[in-house]
Amino acid sequence: MSNELIMGNNIQFQAHIENPRFREAVSQNITVVLPAYNEEGSIGSIVLLSKLYADNVIVVDDGSTDRTAEIARKAGAEVIAHNTNKGKAEVLKTGFTAAINLGADIIVTMNSDGQHNPAAIPKLVAPILEGNAEFVNGSRSLNYPGKNTPLYRRVGQTLQDTTAKMNFNLKITDTQSGFRAFAASTKNIFRFNGKNTAIEREMLADAGRSGLRIKEVEIGTFKDSESIIQNPIKYLAEVMKNVVEDIEVNRPLYFYSVPGFGLATCGFYMGFKFLESFFLGSTSLNFGHTFLMFFLAFVGAYMTLRGIIEHSMAGVAKNTDPA
Repeated sequence: MSNELIMGNNIQFQAHIENPRFREAVSQNITVVLPAYNEEGSIGSIVLLSKLYADNVIVVDDGSTDRTAEIARKAGAEVIAHNTNKGKAEVLKTGFTAAINLGADIIVTMNSDGQHNPAAIPKLVAPILEGNAEFVNGSRSLNYPGKNTPLYRRVGQTLQDTTAKMNFNLKITDTQSGFRAFAASTKNIFRFNGKNTAIEREMLADAGRSGLRIKEVEIGTFKDSESIIQNPIKYLAEVMKNVVEDIEVNRPLYFYSVPGFGLATCGFYMGFKFLESFFLGSTSLNFGHTFLMFFLAFVGAYMTLRGIIEHSMAGVAKNTDPA
């Protein structure tokens, strides 16, 4: 077998033949969906390793310009190629649809860059096989105390965990994990939009809104992303961007209406005090004061109304989502 299929990003194929009879012991069809974009260096290894633990492996090539699709086919994957790069949300939508068409009972999503270890698939799908969950999130943080993790990463993780609890009513320790397992029956619950927030967090929001039973399990990695040195300011800025996006999309009343009501209250209070003083003759018309008064009142009223409307639209969407 060609070395390019079994080696990539220092992944050792031989080291992971841990349970070659796993699929024989499982009656349900397990299908792995691998989003891929220019991953020729690792895709062959990931496909071969995944085939040890899954009935089917689907690679969705999102407009790659290298040999990703060719190598994936040689490794035995079912390859679906997008002509242009459409983004991960569309890739997962394509992959889920293809998995259902192949008769999948459980769909596993995993990164193609060698970050995730396919040997963790049995652990990941176990709660679904046992009937205890419909959605399993693979966490890199679940059982780690974090004392060896840089402080800025611990702060960022705490912010994201808190946001997940507030927005999704879920206790999730790794909100951006791409290593997950889903009961195939959950496919229509997910919007696969990913325009206003990352698809990983959007799927958590959809799952939380739909009342899916969600479990977390610890996962192993080939490449430990926690060990990568990052610029703390850049990392925390990205975390804050994610937090703000999540609150805007999932809690519009908090994001728009609460601060909007505060601004409107200030504007109307200033207007009331101005009119009181004006009619008593103790003040005169001042352009700056008047402009600020109207600005606060108008912006505050707009934000309050927008939050109420978006909250109502989210409620309608929840009630009309397909089962």
